[in-house]
Amino acid sequence: MRTGLMTALCTLALSTGCVTQGKYDLAMQNAQTLEEQLKAEQGARTAADEKVRGLEEKVKGLEEQVAGLERDKEALATRLTTAEARLTAGAAERRALEQKNAELTALNDELASSKRKLTEAKEALEKKSAEYESLAKSLEQEISEGKIELSELKGRMTVNLKDKILFASGSAKVGKEGQAALAKIAEALKGVQGKIIRVEGHTDDVPTDAKGPFPSNWELSLARAMAVVRSLQDAGVDPTMLSAAGYGPYQPIAANDSPEHRSLNRRIEIVLAPGMGTGGR
Repeated sequence: MRTGLMTALCTLALSTGCVTQGKYDLAMQNAQTLEEQLKAEQGARTAADEKVRGLEEKVKGLEEQVAGLERDKEALATRLTTAEARLTAGAAERRALEQKNAELTALNDELASSKRKLTEAKEALEKKSAEYESLAKSLEQEISEGKIELSELKGRMTVNLKDKILFASGSAKVGKEGQAALAKIAEALKGVQGKIIRVEGHTDDVPTDAKGPFPSNWELSLARAMAVVRSLQDAGVDPTMLSAAGYGPYQPIAANDSPEHRSLNRRIEIVLAPGMGTGGR
């Protein structure tokens, strides 16, 4: 359009004699050059516009990809947090399980140890010494009649004699029935080695006659224990293994609230305990 206008102007100037033919040709050549430059610029601008639109579309696509990646990132972060929480919970459960297993193992070990100790204790209770077997056999009748009780625990044997089999009421003199029983006991004790044979006297809580031979139950219990010691010695038991003790009413095995219970407390106990050797105390 601009070139056409210049062409018309140059043609008018040439026809009116304003310009020469050379100037006309030069003007036309310039007009053509300008027109070509204009077309080139317009083409370049079109190409640039198309490139810009392409870049804008590419940027938009990249922005959409970035937005999608951000969403994926958030989803992965959520999954990671959940997985970490589950892993932490799993680790805590595993530690708790390991602790429970350790406690169970310890309890099983303790149970096994307790069972072993119980078995050993039962075996110790069931295993009777030669002295026990000999006494149980020689005193079978008295034991069956309830006059004598025989027990053994952890190497300590006790012969419990009711006072009525040995003594008359308030007396410290061993009667005929008591002498016979003590003779049987002495026969079983003659071969005892490495034991202490201690005779212990016990009474009920009924006071003695203060004007009699025993001012209190202390003297009565000790006198009865001494009488039994002398009887065992006379029957052949080694006196270096014998000892006597009186406890009066202060170690009862039953409440002193009835004649039957007081009778249980009036007793002589012959105790065989481990010693350091013959005569050791």
